[in-house]
Amino acid sequence: MEGNVSYWPFAVYSGLVLILIFGLLGLSYFLGQRHSERATVQPYESGIVSTGTARVRFDIKFYLVAMFFVIFDLEAVFVYSWAVSVRETGWSGYVEMLIFMGILLAALVYLWKMGALDWSAGKNRPRQR
Repeated sequence: MEGNVSYWPFAVYSGLVLILIFGLLGLSYFLGQRHSERATVQPYESGIVSTGTARVRFDIKFYLVAMFFVIFDLEAVFVYSWAVSVRETGWSGYVEMLIFMGILLAALVYLWKMGALDWSAGKNRPRQR
């Protein structure tokens, strides 16, 4: 049975996907609006008419905060999954979660001491060696 692989279900699925794609594209072409005004080609986002260029340089602090958010938000998922299974994990799971939370707290304290969370421009940060 290992050498006798049938590819017809994949071919049928691929064909149906292609029919669906071209059908939706064709419907949007035929049913779409056909007007071209000056306001149609203007960029418009979230109810605000854009001004200036889209190539604005952001300070690195925005990216740092985004990375911190992703890291600590991902850790919240682990804490939530532990909370769901707390009865099954018992005391060993509780101790492991305390260690995990301790590591998170140590990382937050480290970031705080290094000045990564300090947004003030006037203060001197400790020099990196």
